[in-house]
Amino acid sequence: MLKSKTFVKKTRSGGVMKIVREHYLRDDIWCGSEACTECKQESTVLQTDACMESSLCSYPHYLIPDTNVVLHQVIFLRVTQKKKDVLTIKTSNALLETFIEREPGESANDRNDRAIRVAAKWYSQHLKTSESDTDGLKVVLLTNDQGNKQKAEESGLLYLFTCILVEEYIKSLTANPELVDRLALSNDDKNEITSSKVLFPEHLPLSRIQAGIKSGSFVQGTFRASRDNYLEATVFIQGEGEDGTEILIQGLQNLNRAVHQDVVAVQLLPRNQWVAPSSVVLQDEGAAKDDNVEEEEEEKAVNITARKATGKVVGIIKRNWRPFCGMLNVSQIKESTRHLFTPADRRIPRIRIETRQASTLAGQRIMVSIDGWPKDSRYPNGHFVRSLGGAGEKDTEQEVLLLEHDVPHQAFSQAVLNFLPKMPWAITPEDMVRREDLRHLTVCSVDPPGCTDIDDALHCRELENGNLEVGVHIADVSHFIRPGNALDKEAANRGTTVYLCGKRIDMVPELLSSNLCSLRSNVERLAFSCIWEMNHEAEILKTRFTKSVINSKASLTYAEAQMRIDDTNKNDDITKSLRGLNKLAKILKRQRIEKGALTLSSLEVRFHMDSETHDPIDLQTKELMETNSMVEEFMLLANISVAQKIYDEFQECALLRKHPAPPPSNYDILLKAAKSKDVAIYTDTAKALADSLDVAKVDGFPYFNTLLRILATRCMMQAVYFCSGMDNDFHHYGLASPIYTHFTSPIRRYADIIVHRLLAVAIGADSTYPDLMDKHKQSALCNNLNYRHKMAQYAQRASVAFHTQLFFKSRGILNEEGFVLFVRKNAIIVLIPKFGLEGTVFFDSKDKVAPSIVFDEEGPTLTIQQHTFRIFDKVKVTISLDASNIQHQKIRMALTDPVIPGVSVPVPDAEPQAKKPKLDR
Repeated sequence: MLKSKTFVKKTRSGGVMKIVREHYLRDDIWCGSEACTECKQESTVLQTDACMESSLCSYPHYLIPDTNVVLHQVIFLRVTQKKKDVLTIKTSNALLETFIEREPGESANDRNDRAIRVAAKWYSQHLKTSESDTDGLKVVLLTNDQGNKQKAEESGLLYLFTCILVEEYIKSLTANPELVDRLALSNDDKNEITSSKVLFPEHLPLSRIQAGIKSGSFVQGTFRASRDNYLEATVFIQGEGEDGTEILIQGLQNLNRAVHQDVVAVQLLPRNQWVAPSSVVLQDEGAAKDDNVEEEEEEKAVNITARKATGKVVGIIKRNWRPFCGMLNVSQIKESTRHLFTPADRRIPRIRIETRQASTLAGQRIMVSIDGWPKDSRYPNGHFVRSLGGAGEKDTEQEVLLLEHDVPHQAFSQAVLNFLPKMPWAITPEDMVRREDLRHLTVCSVDPPGCTDIDDALHCRELENGNLEVGVHIADVSHFIRPGNALDKEAANRGTTVYLCGKRIDMVPELLSSNLCSLRSNVERLAFSCIWEMNHEAEILKTRFTKSVINSKASLTYAEAQMRIDDTNKNDDITKSLRGLNKLAKILKRQRIEKGALTLSSLEVRFHMDSETHDPIDLQTKELMETNSMVEEFMLLANISVAQKIYDEFQECALLRKHPAPPPSNYDILLKAAKSKDVAIYTDTAKALADSLDVAKVDGFPYFNTLLRILATRCMMQAVYFCSGMDNDFHHYGLASPIYTHFTSPIRRYADIIVHRLLAVAIGADSTYPDLMDKHKQSALCNNLNYRHKMAQYAQRASVAFHTQLFFKSRGILNEEGFVLFVRKNAIIVLIPKFGLEGTVFFDSKDKVAPSIVFDEEGPTLTIQQHTFRIFDKVKVTISLDASNIQHQKIRMALTDPVIPGVSVPVPDAEPQAKKPKLDR
């Protein structure tokens, strides 16, 4: 049935426009109940004997939740569905029998509430239930709103159905008392657990925020809380391109209840109120303050030139709340149901929740959602979602790590697995139609030990004309993953494979990642090949791209490949190919560096795991060999060659990767560190930086150059994917290349799959599809890939940190040599090269009288009782695991050398370490 409404509207030009709004009402939506004898339905979803053990509703009943329950109590709804409680939501706008018009002066919310009541009435009458029939099937309207319940009573409808507040219903479920903890707080509940004292300014309404942004009084940005100081944050204001600006926010009232990643409105403070970022490491670890915002203020005497644009949050445009992982701080008040939850992420404030399971949840990792943050509460209010397991347990901590970094890690669904090739799989004649047969070439792969997802393989041979042919052969993943199917969508969402210590979260199912796509030795595999003809000076004479079939002759580790190159007694085809590749790679690297490519440094660690317990038994920094550089050079060259090809063919929709030049202010700490050792560093261009790093040396301090490069790495911007039609700046700063992309790792990066598809279309090896040529969709895809790549990096670092803690757990207190990497107002950050480990040595311990401390921001230097610490100073520290806070276990460092009375600690006695299991079992 069609209902229509016609009205006229005056236009801006003064004319009159007739508007017709049509509303289609359906009469073919059946009730779904087994008890119904009227509807002509093929199947039913609602049982006749539907009943949960409720002290309020002892009879069989159907639940009809109102809009607020659906919006705010979604956790409860999921639980009731899992428990097969019967639930139905009638779409009142679409059904002929339940459609109602909005009355004059009636708000949209009131109209929706009335529509739900009409739907409940219709359902009750439809099922012919009545108040007197206590054993029959009844309808229960669940509401969050006292007003909705009152109107149901006033309208005399309760003889047809029962109306119950959702909280009352949940509390009546005698068999499921734990559901009470999962209730989101209502406004009445929120008011009950806050104080009468207003602690924060009122958030402005959205209408005023929008007007303020339009007039320039406010700016909109993303709120980024500090990990190191809970009283500080920045708001990122998106500008042209990738740059944007940041506004500093300091103090709880100026932070004004914003939570990390919220989109907020900020008002800039007058210039005379601008401040500098804090140099103090400050974390909210004390006992819960009872709604008291008065925090200890830092000294405000700062260098005026160091001040940044400073503002205050005046309103929230969009909340970015999610369920947070963490632990419960059980209240000291006996039998209290109100407790504080401490999130694992230090950027998230503690959350007040109500739970009757505190004794059970103590010591467990749990998930909690935020419901709201009133202006008279020191902390936001929330509710318990679910338990993850015992804190400190490896499986639990890994689950927390993946959830906190938003890493999709669920098993691949059957819908995804349905698009995998059927086994046994073999290359068919149809596969060979557009492929070149390269199975005769001496191709080999070189990878880290234990690698099973082998993306790339190489070959080098001499041609009859005296030149060299070099090939980079990449797994042809796009042959198996076709555009738009469930497998493709899942890979696009995951974006990247995530490598944790001892575990890999695959982007694609294992059948592809470790088998059919992996370029293992002595099996035929489909590849996408980039082949160059070069002279012996590594000058490229010809480049071609082809889909191919290869048969790798060897799967080598970096060490095995290096031994072959170095062993003068070996002269087989594989070894000759490796030597040719290595010789050319050295020339390519020298050419890149001459153009201004940066050679930076970061310490990576490798854990040796016990084969039975999977605990780390040894920890060492990774050593790079010539073969690491050899593979890297040809991967870079392939990526650059492919980038140029796809951009030449598709200037509007090529997926490329760029590395923006850092703003000059990023180099401040690097310049200060170099200056402290009387070394000059120039940062005008990438080449100037590279050249000055190459000659930066200090007599008697061989590790100085490595430290400088580690610090330079911290100054860099993040490289990002982008669509060529949406940007003008393609330059890759670190590689000193005008254009770049990712082509060489399609098993573990979705960006490479898109690049393969573009290249295949460019050479006529495959057909295109609409999304591939849509620059807006490509740009949206790039945003997801950048996000997934960043979160994968964070997850990997968190995994290394957790396993580092496990490594030190059984080793007591060690005394090791390190270097000062950063100087703070109350601490020094120390790097331990032996373990690739960073830690903080604090000098303002709350357990003893604080020593005399003078911080000079210009140096930066930190003077403690006549001893001055500078960046790159050599120190000795004790290293131990502090497990006093089970949620935030940390590596604790304390100074042993230099010896400063009242500050340094005694050198620990050398104790025999636990015997390490053999690694060659």
